[in-house]
Amino acid sequence: MTTLWPQGLPRTLGCPDGTIADLLAGSAHAFPDRAALIDGEVRLTFAELHERALRVAQGLREQGIVPGEAVALHMPNSIWFTVAYYGILLSGAAVVPVNPTQPALALRRQLDDSGAVAAFTHPAVAAQMSEALVGSESVRRICLAPATAAAPAGDGAPVAFPIATVAFDDLMKAEAAPATAVNGDAVAHLAFTGGTTGVPKAVRVLHRNLFINVLQVGCWRSAALPHTDEQGRITLRHVPEARTAHHIPIGTATGISIAPLFHGMGMVSQSVFVAAGLTVVVFGRFDAVRYLDTIERLGVHAITGSPALCHAILAVPDVRERDLSCVRLVSSGSAPINPAATAELAEIFPNAVVSDGYGLTEATMGVAISPLDRSMPRPEGSTGLILFDTEVEIRELDGVTPVATGGRGEVWVKGPQVTDGYHGHPELTADQFVDGWLRTGDLGTLDSDGWLSLVGRAKDMLIYKGYNVYPGPLENLLREHPAVAQASVVGRPHPENGEIPVAFVSLKTEEGLSATAEELIAYVAARVAPYQRVRDVVIVDELPLSATGKILKTELRRRAAND
Repeated sequence: MTTLWPQGLPRTLGCPDGTIADLLAGSAHAFPDRAALIDGEVRLTFAELHERALRVAQGLREQGIVPGEAVALHMPNSIWFTVAYYGILLSGAAVVPVNPTQPALALRRQLDDSGAVAAFTHPAVAAQMSEALVGSESVRRICLAPATAAAPAGDGAPVAFPIATVAFDDLMKAEAAPATAVNGDAVAHLAFTGGTTGVPKAVRVLHRNLFINVLQVGCWRSAALPHTDEQGRITLRHVPEARTAHHIPIGTATGISIAPLFHGMGMVSQSVFVAAGLTVVVFGRFDAVRYLDTIERLGVHAITGSPALCHAILAVPDVRERDLSCVRLVSSGSAPINPAATAELAEIFPNAVVSDGYGLTEATMGVAISPLDRSMPRPEGSTGLILFDTEVEIRELDGVTPVATGGRGEVWVKGPQVTDGYHGHPELTADQFVDGWLRTGDLGTLDSDGWLSLVGRAKDMLIYKGYNVYPGPLENLLREHPAVAQASVVGRPHPENGEIPVAFVSLKTEEGLSATAEELIAYVAARVAPYQRVRDVVIVDELPLSATGKILKTELRRRAAND
């Protein structure tokens, strides 16, 4: 394999020993007076973020939380989510990020599954937490965080909790003490999978997984290498030989935080931003127009989000009339983005590289990322090159037989970011984590230059008259139609053919753009082999999405089967 590689960067990082605490301390020392977080009128410099996190860590210790115990984060995105997150890690406890929008029953299940002994919550979602705590045998402390511009309190009445409560401000009154030293094999996150195809499971993300994956992604995005000073603080330093026009410059850039922080992409990315000395504007409920206004007003350098966010930006009527020349990096993650959307984003962000990425909770966050170098032509549909110190194999669905270069099969990953398995589920761990390799359940190809491309989930592949049909390429084709906003293809059981491909499609609202189901069926049929044709198209107002922007195919399969 003649694998391509970004200019100036080594194949291996040679990561130093350390933890997220060392990265936070490094940025606090390197950029003490630079704004780290902006949430409305509230700002924290890197030195203040570090100091507040140390105070929260000590406050947790004074509340009886000991290293190794689990603390839940049940909060919308806000400046205090990040402070609480680092406070938990610096106390030696494990973070349990939970979706703040889920109902009380699902929340209670995750609290019980993780064995959380304490939880941070927020006025806007406190009622669900209070209900979930009734009869809880593990949670013994609740900390209520204050509302902010990004996370307002809402209209609900004050909530009474059935267990002891401590105010966030009271935790921060503790005297800052050094971070608790933790072993790399200690658990940093009990991070629940998205649950789009079943009941969410908690993944055991170890401190070494988290630390190394942050460095892998941070060094890739900033064309940098890690540096450790005499006090053990860790910072990133640019590699002079690298092309850096579209990388995140260390200590001078601004970004927007929009990805849900309870999700792996948002949660791990916040440490990537900290390592790069990036000033982050915490954005609350998404509004595409206000989002673009903020980019123009602040001269934002880097934006990240899901394909759903990218599609929402593209749908803004005046998006092509705006001055978005300040943006150098548009990073999409959490689900594959189709080539048509990538091309449109490149038009409206003329000075930016549009970078896709591939990762999953079981690999902490990142596995592959597009190079941030326009001189490296990217194959259409590719999700990027494999990160430092990481291996990918494409295997047949038997999990053993390798697929020839360029052939389709299941993606297996090996690297220091591959996690410790599922908390409390040894049988599932044994099935997915085999001899140091992670069976991802994703289907893809790996070409001779090292470009990884995805074609769908193994569970999403359907069999029509004995032929394997992959939804990904069909979805990309549909999205190329000028009237299509989003598309998702699932299988519908058929008594004679096994399954037939059914497309659920939402249309753009721009005047003059329209399409019928029959037109879209014919559009795909003209571009694929007969066995790959979409047999039915269902036009909907919008596709069902998870809180992280992933299309809920389980719901679409249910709809397809009932039609």
